[in-house]
Amino acid sequence: MKKFLCFLVVLFSMTNVMANLKESKAQANSNDSDFVAGKKAIERKDWKSAVESLSKSAKQTPDNADTHTYLGYSYRHLGDLDNSFAHYNQALRLDPNHKGAHEYIGQAYLKAGQPDKASEHLVKLEKICGKGCEEYQDLFRAITAFNKAK
Repeated sequence: MKKFLCFLVVLFSMTNVMANLKESKAQANSNDSDFVAGKKAIERKDWKSAVESLSKSAKQTPDNADTHTYLGYSYRHLGDLDNSFAHYNQALRLDPNHKGAHEYIGQAYLKAGQPDKASEHLVKLEKICGKGCEEYQDLFRAITAFNKAK
């Protein structure tokens, strides 16, 4: 019984630490005016402004996987797959379990006509968050649509 209680205390402590890490990352992003401007530009589908703002953010915080993911997303919408892949890969180097980066790089691989590579990221998403998570579902639907269009 004591071992079980100790396990629960450790588990609760780890959960609390993880929640604080997620919160501080979101807080750091919201405190970065260039990051915020980049996200707003994405919402407007102003891809060039998004790249401009997010590039400034990346210079200030080069270790932010979210910034690189959004840069990859913006470059993909501009049709610049080389820069898109570069930023998605940087995001995944920084955070190998970044669900958004896996989903979006999968979308980029579909745009590049490489569904096998997209499927590799679908498998990774399944391991990270299961078949029920939004990122998995979105990429699954995109791969299915790509394959039907062939």
